[in-house]
Amino acid sequence: MGSEENMAVIVVIGADRPGIVAGITGVIAKHNVNIVDISQTVVRGIFSMIMIVDLSTGDIDLPKLREELVAKGRELGVEVAVNHIAVFRAMQRV
Repeated sequence: MGSEENMAVIVVIGADRPGIVAGITGVIAKHNVNIVDISQTVVRGIFSMIMIVDLSTGDIDLPKLREELVAKGRELGVEVAVNHIAVFRAMQRV
């Protein structure tokens, strides 16, 4: 596993439907980005997933991955946010 400088957090949320996990993880796999940790749940028909990914194994940078995942999210009817893990660490200190 790479250092935190190469880690990103991906958050997906929307109405549950088949294919969300496959669609989002397909983009990640296409670029050889490693999923370090994943949690997903459905509560009253609302799907949510949080992933920590390691970009050091991949062939894509964070801005381009964000662009592709947001586009895939639109196609799937879900919201996708992709941020460097440091953003979440900084929010913990506030």
